[in-house]
Amino acid sequence: MNSENAVPELAEPNLRALLATAGLDVEYVRAEGNTLYRRSETGGESVEIPVLDCAGGYGSLMFGHNHPELLAVARRLLDDHTPVHAQFSSHPYANSLAAELNRIIRRETGSEEWYFATFANSGAEAVEAAVKHAELDRVLRLAELTERIEATGDQVRAAVDSGAAVLPDEVLTRLGVERPAGTGAAGGADAVEAALAKITEENARLRAKAPVFLALEGGFHGKLMGSVQLTHNAGYREPFAALGVRTRFVPDGRPEALEEILKEEGATLLQLVVEDGLVRVVEHPHPVFCAFLVEPIQGEGGIRPLSKELARSIQAFGEAADCPVVIDEVQSGMGRTGALLASSHLGLRGDYYALAKSLGGGLAKASVMLVRESRYRPQFELVHSSTFAKDSFSCHIALKVLELLEADDGRAYRQATERGAALHGALERVRAAFPDVVKDVRGKGLMLGFEFQDQSLADDETIAGAAGTGMFGYVIAGHLLHAHGIRTFPTASATNTLRFEPSVLLTDDEIGRIEKALTDACEILRAQASDRLVTSS
Repeated sequence: MNSENAVPELAEPNLRALLATAGLDVEYVRAEGNTLYRRSETGGESVEIPVLDCAGGYGSLMFGHNHPELLAVARRLLDDHTPVHAQFSSHPYANSLAAELNRIIRRETGSEEWYFATFANSGAEAVEAAVKHAELDRVLRLAELTERIEATGDQVRAAVDSGAAVLPDEVLTRLGVERPAGTGAAGGADAVEAALAKITEENARLRAKAPVFLALEGGFHGKLMGSVQLTHNAGYREPFAALGVRTRFVPDGRPEALEEILKEEGATLLQLVVEDGLVRVVEHPHPVFCAFLVEPIQGEGGIRPLSKELARSIQAFGEAADCPVVIDEVQSGMGRTGALLASSHLGLRGDYYALAKSLGGGLAKASVMLVRESRYRPQFELVHSSTFAKDSFSCHIALKVLELLEADDGRAYRQATERGAALHGALERVRAAFPDVVKDVRGKGLMLGFEFQDQSLADDETIAGAAGTGMFGYVIAGHLLHAHGIRTFPTASATNTLRFEPSVLLTDDEIGRIEKALTDACEILRAQASDRLVTSS
C-alpha cells in the first residue's frame, strides 16, 4: 500500500512482493553507461546510489544506458517531429535497415541469398512472426503438393479407361484395397476409383495432423501464447498447454534424437501416376515439421552455448526433413559475442533470424524477423502486421546501432570479444578459488553465466531454504546489489546461474569490482553464514 495516497499496489503486486524478499525492489531513477542510479532515503533525504549494471537489460544494452550518440539521434528525431505512426505508407528507412542487416549477415555467413524483413516490437513477437510465416509456408507447400497429387487422378483414370495403362495388383495390395469383383488388370475403372479414394483418405488424414515444432531442452523463446509453447521451462509452458502448438524438445548431447524424431513424426503422401503403361505409387514427404527453434547461446536456460556438433546435426535435420531453422538471436545477437550473429561462430545458417534487444539501442522497442528468399511468402505481409513496428523512430535508432557496431572496421565487435574475455577470466578466477561453491563459468563474449553449486542441502537453513524455493540466485543478487552496488539476476530457467551481460564500455576497474563482490558471496556460502548476506540498505 502506498501510504501517501492509499492506493494499493496494482502494477504486478505479487512480483513486487517477491522482489522485496530478496531486496531487489529498488527504484532506479537515472542511467548512464554501465551505471544505474537507485533512489534511497538517507536521513530523511532522497539520494542517488550508483549501481554497476551487469544485467544490461537482459542483453539489450550493447552500448550501455543512454549512449550519447544514440541520444543525439533520438533528440533529433523528436525535434524534427518524425512520424511514429505512418502505417500503410512508404518506409525507406525500414528498407535501409533491412539492407544493412543483409549486408552484415552476408558477410558473416557467406550467404548470397536475400533475407526479407518483418519488423516488430519485442523478441517474442519476432519469434512468433517467424513461426507464423513458417506455418504459412508449410500450409502453402502442402496445398501445392495436394493440388499436384489430385491433378494426376484424372490422368490415371483416362489411361486405364483407354487401355493405355494397367493397374497392377501389387499397387492395390500396398494400399490395402481389394480389386472389385469382375474387373481385371487390363481394365478396372472401379479399382482405380477405390485406389484413388484410399489415397485421398490417407492423405487427408495426414494433412489434418497438427504441425510439429522442435526446440531444444533449456530453450527460451518468449512468453506469448505461441512462443511460450516453444519455451522448455514447464512452469511457463504447461499452464497454457491447451492453447499452444505441439513441440518436441531435443536434448543436447543426443544428436541421434533428431533421427528418432524424424522416424516417429515423418510420413509420406501418396500419388498415383502412370509410368510406362503401368499405374505406380509415388511417395512425397509430408511437410509436417513447421520449424526448429534454436538459440546459439541459451539465455534464460543458463547461458549455455550450443555445441558445434549439435549445430551440425540441427542443420542436417533441417535439410533432411525440409524443416526451416529459426535462429533466435534475440539475446545473443547484435554484436554481444563478437559478431552480429552468435550463430555465425558455429557455421549455423538460419532460414529465419529473430533479432531484438540491443537492436533498439536501449531506447527504442524494436525487433525484426528475417526470412530467406527461397522460403519467403509475399502473402505474409497481408496477414500479419504490428501497429508500432517499422516506424521512423525505431528504425533510425537501429540504423545508428548498426553504424556504431560497424564503425572503425568493427571495433565494437572486437571490444565485445576482448572485454568478454577479461570478464570471463575474472569469473574463472573466482570459480578456481571456490570449486566447492561455483559449478561452472560459461558463455561467449559479453554473454556469460556464473553457476553456483546446488545449495538445497546446505547446512545453513536460510541458504538451503532459498535454494529449495528457487530464490537462491535472487538472494545472492540482492546481496551483490546492497553490499557491492552490482546489479545482476539469475537466468529465468536456471536460477543458480547469474547472468553477466554488461556493455562494451565495461572497464577493468568494474571487472575488479565484480570479482571482489563474487569472492565475498562465495566466502559467505563456503562459511554457510547467511547472517552476513545483505539484502537491504
